[in-house]
Amino acid sequence: MKLFKLLFASIAILIATNVHAEKITVAAAADLKFAMDEIVTGFNKSHPGDEVQVVYGSSGKFHTQIQQGAPYDLFFSADISYPLELAKQGLAASDVKPYAVGRIVIWSNSLDASIMTMKSLTDPKITRIAIANPKHAPYGKRAEEALKASGMLDKVQSKLVFGENIAHTTQFVQTGNAQVGIIALSLAVNPELARKGGYYLIPENLHKPLEQGYVVTRLGGNKPLAKLFAVYIASKQSRGVMAKYGFVLPGEKTGK
Repeated sequence: MKLFKLLFASIAILIATNVHAEKITVAAAADLKFAMDEIVTGFNKSHPGDEVQVVYGSSGKFHTQIQQGAPYDLFFSADISYPLELAKQGLAASDVKPYAVGRIVIWSNSLDASIMTMKSLTDPKITRIAIANPKHAPYGKRAEEALKASGMLDKVQSKLVFGENIAHTTQFVQTGNAQVGIIALSLAVNPELARKGGYYLIPENLHKPLEQGYVVTRLGGNKPLAKLFAVYIASKQSRGVMAKYGFVLPGEKTGK
């Protein structure tokens, strides 16, 4: 009888836990990979029974997918214009909030990018330069703008190879399919990449600001966990993680 009561109590606790457990899916720009993983880990400590699943990719593609009904509860975009557009279309359940300004860098794991400048990209030894596809990736758009503003675009156009998103672009360089890449600072400062070749911070006056923003989608509006996670993004802990990965926080200056 005692064993039966213990088993019954265990089952009751398991059922109660499952009833209150909740799962949300977050669509996040690929530049957030390392920062968001760390933020989710911190969030999980206070919500151990819940699950936050993050899918990383191109902001432009996520924007299109959400318009087509993709099951994302929150959307973190490397270009704030995408969630703003979703809000105008009635596809958001919250105000659009900025969470960071991103920066772009020249990075290589085979060359010392820390001593490079934009002009270095014309070096004949550099035959392939990876950037994200500017058609749908905000970091690709900014890379293209920086190349054009520095007078380098026409000179290196034939060298360009395009990644689906900024993480894919970084992989091109990691695997040797490109000698250098114009990638997100938030990826370049990750220890895995930082110890390989360094990076050159591209002056922010060469491109439009990479103002990034997030929104709870219309689907996520029915999930309390989505709202809790949105609040956590503005917490001191989350802001600290963002700063650690090179993001400029709302209200702060970019520096140079």
